[in-house]
Amino acid sequence: MRVGLTGASGLIGRATAAALRERGDIVVTFVRPSGGGGTGETIRWDPDADVLDDGDLRRVGGLDAIVNLAGAGIGDRRWSTERKALIRHSRLASTALVLRAIQNLPGGVGILASASAIGYYGSRGSELLTETSVRGDDFLAEVCRSWEAAAQPARDNGTTVSFLRTGIVMSSAGGALKRQLPLFKAGLGGVLGNGNQWISPISLEDEVRAILSLIDRPHDGPVNLTAPDQVTNRDFTRTLARVLGRPAVLRVPAFALALVFGSDLANGAVLASQRVAPAILVERGFNFLYPTTTELLAAALR
Repeated sequence: MRVGLTGASGLIGRATAAALRERGDIVVTFVRPSGGGGTGETIRWDPDADVLDDGDLRRVGGLDAIVNLAGAGIGDRRWSTERKALIRHSRLASTALVLRAIQNLPGGVGILASASAIGYYGSRGSELLTETSVRGDDFLAEVCRSWEAAAQPARDNGTTVSFLRTGIVMSSAGGALKRQLPLFKAGLGGVLGNGNQWISPISLEDEVRAILSLIDRPHDGPVNLTAPDQVTNRDFTRTLARVLGRPAVLRVPAFALALVFGSDLANGAVLASQRVAPAILVERGFNFLYPTTTELLAAALR
């Protein structure tokens, strides 16, 4: 298959590109003109400037699928008004250009796997959430709603659209786990807030395998990319400490998290409670390599 990929420089994007190439697919990356040109076939674009190189589209000739993973980092820095605007705009602008590419490519594109997040559901305590659960009402929920709505019109061109509602991707190479590891390895890890908030992790390998499975056997609509094993922050902390062989007896109170991250990011993401089940993946018979928290953390740390 010929697969277009945005966000190819990110944690999930790099792993997805490698997995596609390993199995013999041709990866066509969307790269910014100043981004160094990427590897292999490329399409130059700049979502900030609303620029898509039509000459590159003609040269590429056609794509069977596009995996759209572009967007500014959610937890990279405090959520100022400007940062929130960037988080939203980066996703909507890049998705709009992906749709333009689909419209302009010869024969269109059969499959669009477009990123979203379990932030769609908002913070919901211990409620078990599946793809049929209603949307939340906080900032990230609204971003995810708009993000998915921006990809929806691709269906008008006959494209099957999967919305990748991704949980917390576990990898020592990036994301939340990479930021936590130094503290835990030093024996300074601890429960965040009261520790009762639910988190829904997935291994990087299973995340990528799930994306590839949706390219090979498309599903139209949202798909929760999380492991079957949801866990509270308290139990996650204990498990990570046990896997590392280090103590984790500290507790980081909510007010301290608000001081470090800002109250919006702390309450909207760090302390959000999302107990999300991968109902569609289970229904499709997806075989998780790392279904439990212990297994996926052990795999991430190898």
